[in-house]
Amino acid sequence: MKVKGKPVVWSYAGLDNSGLAGQIADVRTIQALGAHSCCVTTAVTAQNSQRVVAINPSTKQQLESQLTSLQELGQPNAIKVGLLPSEDSLQLLIAFLEQAEKPIKLILDPVIESSSGTQFMPEDVIEQLQRLLPLVTVFTPNINELARLAGQKINSVEDIENQAKTLLASGASAVLVKGGHWSSEQASDFFVDGQHQFWMHSDRQETDNTRGTGCVLSSAIATALALDYSVEDAVVIGKMALNHGLRNSYAVGDDKGPLAVQSWPTDEQDMPRLTKQYAFNRFHFPSLKNQTLDLYPVVDSAKWLERLLALGISTIQLRVKDLQGEDLEYEIITAIETAKQYGARLFINDYWQLAIKHGAFGIHLGQEDLDDADIAAISEAGLHLGISTHCFYEVARAHAIQPSYLACGPVYHTDSKQMPWIPHGIENLGYWNNLMQSYPWVAIGGINADRIAEVASTGVSGIAMISAITKVQDPEQIVNNMMQLIEQHRPVV
Repeated sequence: MKVKGKPVVWSYAGLDNSGLAGQIADVRTIQALGAHSCCVTTAVTAQNSQRVVAINPSTKQQLESQLTSLQELGQPNAIKVGLLPSEDSLQLLIAFLEQAEKPIKLILDPVIESSSGTQFMPEDVIEQLQRLLPLVTVFTPNINELARLAGQKINSVEDIENQAKTLLASGASAVLVKGGHWSSEQASDFFVDGQHQFWMHSDRQETDNTRGTGCVLSSAIATALALDYSVEDAVVIGKMALNHGLRNSYAVGDDKGPLAVQSWPTDEQDMPRLTKQYAFNRFHFPSLKNQTLDLYPVVDSAKWLERLLALGISTIQLRVKDLQGEDLEYEIITAIETAKQYGARLFINDYWQLAIKHGAFGIHLGQEDLDDADIAAISEAGLHLGISTHCFYEVARAHAIQPSYLACGPVYHTDSKQMPWIPHGIENLGYWNNLMQSYPWVAIGGINADRIAEVASTGVSGIAMISAITKVQDPEQIVNNMMQLIEQHRPVV
């Protein structure tokens, strides 16, 4: 049997002999995030934290021999492209990509100029860069590089968005503009592709050791793509790796030093907040952090509340799909009154206007509902809010809203709802619960009596179920058994 090893990411970039940026930063990042790194060295640069002494481009023969040796090992899962110091480095890369058996995920970090002002990329290469764009999966210019490529100054948020879209129209599949120098308070980046556009915000970190930020970000995105994450997930993971690297950066002697990505991000402070607009509100929802949500049935009628709350259920969700108008409103009113009688936490799925109107405990929204719901109105009404998440992109989006809880799903395969997501499994459920510790987590998707013990062992606050309760012959017996299993297998704090 053929052994399948780690995914392979190439660094097609220049070597920084000081070890602060370039290919050495790429290799460290790629390997820290779980892939194998290979190198095509486009130039050997002589530089340090103060200045660039020399740029020594690889010859055409040197580039061809490196490409030949790596091609014999097979096609890479992704390529991070950095310094392109010559026409040969650009043309050989384009030829390789066009001749590949299948499209290769490619991240282009256009290293046009050093932070000290030395031009790395020759004018003739800049002029021909347009030829590479149709082969680029994610293009990651900073503000100055965006202005240089656009041929005009960047004076506003609107300029950033418009020029990024111009690059998108030029052929790149996605553009991520690095805006780390744009604001004094936030480090905010703008992303746009054919389906989404958003800003990613992180609190600015106070450190002088910032060498290699572009290298770390682009190689982290390439690694995430090699690990089969979506483009949207990959840019969020890249931002997390960048934040992680900044927190672990270090000085070299008395000089400024590099970022240091040591592992896959595992700290909530690395997660960016993702918003549609540059300016965004910081909402405040009541916290459920110190409350345990326990077994969390999701039911389709108010009748189920009377039946289940009498058993000791303390959290429940009403998800009505087949009623409208007065019938829908009556169902919600009945459910809210029943929940109040039992002192239970009732979340209304989707119908946030009626939940506000009739004073529900909370509202649960899916990702598709976030665009239409008035989040500010829900916050001002003092209701609790739960949000469904399925991936890094959606967690970052929910993190900007700061809801009362987050739901992770599907944990296992489920037939209750058609979803394109690969099940998380217990390991990823545990990862999210440990990563975003400001929020109680609710597990959902494919959970039944046989699986509830291992789900409870992750320490999640709530375990949501639909068919495992509502489609069995004896729901009361099942609920009692499940509540006992949760109590038995929940970790002792």
